[in-house]
Amino acid sequence: MAMDARENSGAHALKRAAVSVVIAAALIGLLFWLWPVSLYPWAKAVHVIAVISWMAGMLYLPRLFVYHVDAEKGSVQSETFKTMERRLLRGIINPAMVLTWAFGLWLAWNGFAFQGGWLHAKIALVIAMSAVHGYLSGAVRKFAADRNEKSARHWRVVNEIPTLLMIVIVILVIVKPF
Repeated sequence: MAMDARENSGAHALKRAAVSVVIAAALIGLLFWLWPVSLYPWAKAVHVIAVISWMAGMLYLPRLFVYHVDAEKGSVQSETFKTMERRLLRGIINPAMVLTWAFGLWLAWNGFAFQGGWLHAKIALVIAMSAVHGYLSGAVRKFAADRNEKSARHWRVVNEIPTLLMIVIVILVIVKPF
């Protein structure tokens, strides 16, 4: 009974998150339609918000794995971690990555016409970040099926990869070294 209530609560939370994203997208679309001149700064703002959300999730998810490794399979604690990981991935990380890519590509096209070595390097690093995202998504599925074979140490190391990629990406965007 308690598990059904938690799953139902999770379904409601996911539904609320989806409705929020749809409403935000509709409002942004309306803004772009009504004031197309203002499109670029708004697109940049949405892109930065999406990047921050994506990174928050990418930094938190491996940390959850570090603690999940020590939870006994089938325990209440393990099941709680599974719920947290699934909600984080589906409700925050995945939508944030999609928005990051959509607005980022639009900005790259409209602001820079895909010109600049720094932009090409940034896109390559964002592809690498997306690969890490895919790796973490696979890990969520393995943890959900109680098939994780990685150690807490492994997940501590993986936790640093998004940080390093983010540092280099930010330097490329701000400094534009080439």
